[in-house]
Amino acid sequence: MPARIRLQRHGKKNQPFYHIVVADGRAPRDGRFIEKLGTYNPMTNPATIDLNFDRAVEWVKNGAQPSDTVRRILSYKGVLLRRHLQIGVEKGAISQEIADGRFNEWLQAKEAKINNVKSEVENNARNTRKARLEAEKKANEQKAAAVAAKRQAAAEAEAAAKAEAEAAESTENAEGEATEAPAEA
Repeated sequence: MPARIRLQRHGKKNQPFYHIVVADGRAPRDGRFIEKLGTYNPMTNPATIDLNFDRAVEWVKNGAQPSDTVRRILSYKGVLLRRHLQIGVEKGAISQEIADGRFNEWLQAKEAKINNVKSEVENNARNTRKARLEAEKKANEQKAAAVAAKRQAAAEAEAAAKAEAEAAESTENAEGEATEAPAEA
């Protein structure tokens, strides 16, 4: 059975982390492997891929079959393009300098695209934090206004109660004086 380039799962539950390995096709998913080519972390945005590029090209050249996910990873990193260009060089269709130039152009375009995605993600996160902060400030202002209104209402009610108590006290004093006055006369 030919060698397979596939993912070997590591990490916690709901937090996958993969090793990209070359293994015998009959070996279990997380079992024995021939060589570790790199790692893949899908939990970051964009996904973090560390790959030993030269060894991956060598294994693909020697006939190792990548799994579907690993094929996409290798394509994303340029391993399959590099192999494709090398086949053209071996057949004599293009020279090595042309192949290297095409690959370097593709690599620069890919890096620019990745950097744009990273900056876009950072800007979105920054804008989201700003929007949350503004919403929180508005909510705090509304809460502060509600508390101030409650305190104002409580102060007015207390003042009204004091005024009522003073009015009742003054009427009691007036009534008491009125009842005392005829008794003296």
